[in-house]
Amino acid sequence: MQEEPQILSAFHELPAEPAPAAPPALVFDACRAGVILRAVLFVEVCVAVGAMFGAASFFEWLTRLSLLTGGALPATLVWLIAACSLKRPLARLPRPAQHAAGTVLGALAGAYGCAMLALTGFADPAPWLASAAAGALLSALVVAGLLLRARAQAPAATTARLEELQARIQPHFLFNTLNSAIALVRAEPAKAEALLEDLSDLFRHALVDQGVSVTLAQEVTLAERYLSIEQVRFGDRLHVTWALDPAAAHAQLPPLLLQPLVENAVKHGVEPSAAGAELRISTERRGGIVIIKVTNTVPGGQGAPGHGLAQANVRDRLNLLHDVQGRFQAVLKDGVYQVRIEVPI
Repeated sequence: MQEEPQILSAFHELPAEPAPAAPPALVFDACRAGVILRAVLFVEVCVAVGAMFGAASFFEWLTRLSLLTGGALPATLVWLIAACSLKRPLARLPRPAQHAAGTVLGALAGAYGCAMLALTGFADPAPWLASAAAGALLSALVVAGLLLRARAQAPAATTARLEELQARIQPHFLFNTLNSAIALVRAEPAKAEALLEDLSDLFRHALVDQGVSVTLAQEVTLAERYLSIEQVRFGDRLHVTWALDPAAAHAQLPPLLLQPLVENAVKHGVEPSAAGAELRISTERRGGIVIIKVTNTVPGGQGAPGHGLAQANVRDRLNLLHDVQGRFQAVLKDGVYQVRIEVPI
């Protein structure tokens, strides 16, 4: 019986991978700057509207707002500190229990704010029950917002995987990859096998649920496999330079974030140019942030216009994971196009 070709066997010997367990939903991730800013702003707006009741003039409203802020702001900060400190124990609870715990913490924070107002003499007699109820209501609304934000990550990640799979099975890309492998089978069978294995890994990565986030090191590995495929296709036209900082390897990114940017660089930099292009991927840790850059030269100094869908997807998912702590910038200058991403470490 004739043995199965070694190249094709790479597609039949994939080990069965158990589905990864869903990570706990850290609804109370109040340690992030974006959550803190939104919570404080939300409470302050509610206090400002409440101060309008009974205020006969703008000056009186401003005075009432200042006094109420003296109780509401400390109470909000106490709630955020408690939520940040207890986020991991609370994440082990079911979501209804998490929501209930957040509401209880809000009631306690409201009572604390009432105590602050009572000390200033603004609230006499002190409305303990009303303050606790207001704190519970506001915290319930904040927790509901965090829950909606957590749920928004799932469809965004699913959309990214579907778009990635669609890009991988486009006839243009698939035909070029298989055609390159066929050309290498007789002359360089080991190189052909490596090419098909890289293609297999791209399919597998797009289909497997990676969770909410992956490490930068994992994203770099996927981009390296993609560029290995394209290197066979473009040869000397594709010049790739890597400058990787080991200290940045553990930074968290949404799945399939780096590879679409690298693919864009190849599509708009290398593919339309007969002379090829320079592609550079760099990572660097600076204090508490990691900077990721994908840079490519463009033919004639002008980039081929695109729809910007890949970059919009990257920007949206980066915002979902890191909120205001994540930054995305893209610029074309002097014949060089660069995408720059900043994430917290």
